Amino acid sequence: MNNHNNISVHTRKLCLAAVLMSCNIILSSIGVPVPGGHLYFNDTVIVASAILLDPFYAFLVGGVGAFLGDFFFYPAPMFVSLVTHGLQALVISWCAHHLMKDHKAAAAMVGAILGGIIMVIGYSLGRAYVYATPEYAIIKLPFEILQASLGIVFGPLLVFKAHLNRLFEKIA
Repeated sequence: MNNHNNISVHTRKLCLAAVLMSCNIILSSIGVPVPGGHLYFNDTVIVASAILLDPFYAFLVGGVGAFLGDFFFYPAPMFVSLVTHGLQALVISWCAHHLMKDHKAAAAMVGAILGGIIMVIGYSLGRAYVYATPEYAIIKLPFEILQASLGIVFGPLLVFKAHLNRLFEKIA
């Protein structure tokens, strides 16, 4: 019996989730400057991870990963990130694994779009609360939409066109 079979499925999934969570933390710390703040690329990791992982591990990567990224680099919105990216990942994962089982890519896209909507609304409401100004949330809205759109496009591309799903199946 080889070592791959000796390691439990949960241990492998937890290790994969930890690696993906670290990618989320790193990408949530690197932002492209835009008027009024920064644009982050961690949504791509969150979407791709949520498509690959079950809802529990997706929440860890998306919610806890974004929370830790904010905690280490910019703590003000860390609880907004936990809830918003956590819900985003849960919805994407649920859709990818339970919706249209014969059309996994289509189900993943539905989930990614719903997750993007959750992200935009969650961050807009969160910014209005954390910074006590709805105007700030409105100013950031186009960038939230752009960030969500990047995740919606590139997350599924990584999984289905760059064949991350095949690699994941071999490992998990």
